[in-house]
Amino acid sequence: MLKQKDIKLNKQTKIAFEILAIICLIILAIAITPKVFQNDTFYTIKIGQSIRQNGIDYKDHYSWHKDLKYLYPHWMYDVITSYIYDYCGGFTGLYIATIALAIFLGISLYYTNKKITENQVISFLVSMFQLYFMENYTAARAQSITFPLFVLTILMIEKLLETGKTRYMVGLIVIPILIANLHSAVFPFYFILFLPYLGEDIIKRIIKKPRTIIIYKKILEKQKQIYLDKIKKFEESDIRIEEYKEKTKDCESKIKAENLKIEKYLLKTKDLDSYKLRIATSKNIKKLYIVFVICLFTGLLTPLKDMPYTYTYRIMKGNTTQAVSEHQPMILINEKKILISYGILLAILIFTKTKIRLRDLLFLTGLFILSIMTRRQESMLILFGGIVFARIITEFIQRKNPKLLTEVQEYLTTMFGEIGILIIVLLMAIKMINPKITQPYIDETSYPVEASHWIKEKLDYKNIKLFNDYNYGSYLLFEDIPVFIDSRCDLYTPEFNGTYNKSKKKFIGKDIFSDFLNVSQIATWYDNVFKEYGVTHVITGTSSKLNMLISRDPLYNKIYSDKNFIIYERVMNE
Repeated sequence: MLKQKDIKLNKQTKIAFEILAIICLIILAIAITPKVFQNDTFYTIKIGQSIRQNGIDYKDHYSWHKDLKYLYPHWMYDVITSYIYDYCGGFTGLYIATIALAIFLGISLYYTNKKITENQVISFLVSMFQLYFMENYTAARAQSITFPLFVLTILMIEKLLETGKTRYMVGLIVIPILIANLHSAVFPFYFILFLPYLGEDIIKRIIKKPRTIIIYKKILEKQKQIYLDKIKKFEESDIRIEEYKEKTKDCESKIKAENLKIEKYLLKTKDLDSYKLRIATSKNIKKLYIVFVICLFTGLLTPLKDMPYTYTYRIMKGNTTQAVSEHQPMILINEKKILISYGILLAILIFTKTKIRLRDLLFLTGLFILSIMTRRQESMLILFGGIVFARIITEFIQRKNPKLLTEVQEYLTTMFGEIGILIIVLLMAIKMINPKITQPYIDETSYPVEASHWIKEKLDYKNIKLFNDYNYGSYLLFEDIPVFIDSRCDLYTPEFNGTYNKSKKKFIGKDIFSDFLNVSQIATWYDNVFKEYGVTHVITGTSSKLNMLISRDPLYNKIYSDKNFIIYERVMNE
């Protein structure tokens, strides 16, 4: 039994380490947050402003194509973003808000990992690595708020299974309502987080019950009862009585044999120490089933009709998945950090006695498959794969040296330990932040800042039909210039602006996105597309394939140029 002094010291150590961990996570969150905004941020601001003015009218107000329907997949995030931009310092306010969400993510990861591992040191180290690996996904986009909400979901599931408290059930029901309104495109992923837990329980129930043996035993018991009934019926006939008594004894011996089989089976499956898998149990798993069923209906609590349920399916059916980089399959050979992390994980599982929980195996397998299908899910692999990694590495270290983590924690909370780790984190942060200091919020090499100002000054920009690139269409509409296309890729596909043909089993309609790809990637047929749409002007990058062709085309007159962009007027329109 520990002395009171030792208990107090241990508590003080934990508090000191907690403070140190949070300070370091805050520093790293600031360091990884990009200062230059991505193209999605620009249309997010405008959409939010439009909703505040017009409500959710399911109309596109920013392209020059007529009668396009826009579904506002992250309407609430758009409104919040527009408020921050308009009333809280413009781009500076958005930058600070993005940092705040990165901090929220880091702290959420830390407390979730701490719940999973019950160890502060591992939780801190793994959370730091997770946050560092999320650098490419920390941006002023709707995903920045859904990431921590997903992490909190795991925390609440674990808490619910442990305690069964109602407040965690309520929290798990509120979160999908928020996700459905903040970023409905990822709404289905919320339910994926439940599947490893529910799948583990279902598999456990199947393993624990040898169903074929039990069924055969019930048949034998039924036969035995029939024979006993016949003995009573034919008690005046000695021959029949003896016959059915023999059959009854035969059934009883067979039932005993089946009982023995069942006992052996249960003994075999009772303890999984001979396997690398561990199946967790919880008396509160039924509450998780209840929450899961209730949450299935939370997508209806939005102004978006059925979109939380159908959006992801429809966008995956379209051709945007083949052209937009985040929808492309992940090439593992290029993902060194993931390969190294999971190489370490596999080595621990193969060469040591460390076991993996079935739910964790299901989690990793599912996330890995999703990431292979679309690199957009790489972020989820980092977040939730990291949580699994934290649990396994903790078990491995505690098995090898139970006192090691305690000793490390005590050292890190000494003056020298705290100063040392803060210096390391600060040096990392300075190295990451230093190039960002001089960066503007808008990269003028990527977005036509000067060109858009010229268009608004020199052209009747509301009435021209400007062909533009996908990557900077959002900036043009941010400047109130009607666009041919922007990064709202769903808007320009038949899946969202066409009609469903039952006989052909696909959506039919104008495929603006495909026409854009034909121009930007193939380029040789650009004039045919421009004629079809009535394009009057073209803005393109100086090094683009399209510019190389148009610059030699007498049908197009160059009217503006700077270091990065050129504007052409189509002088002949047949």
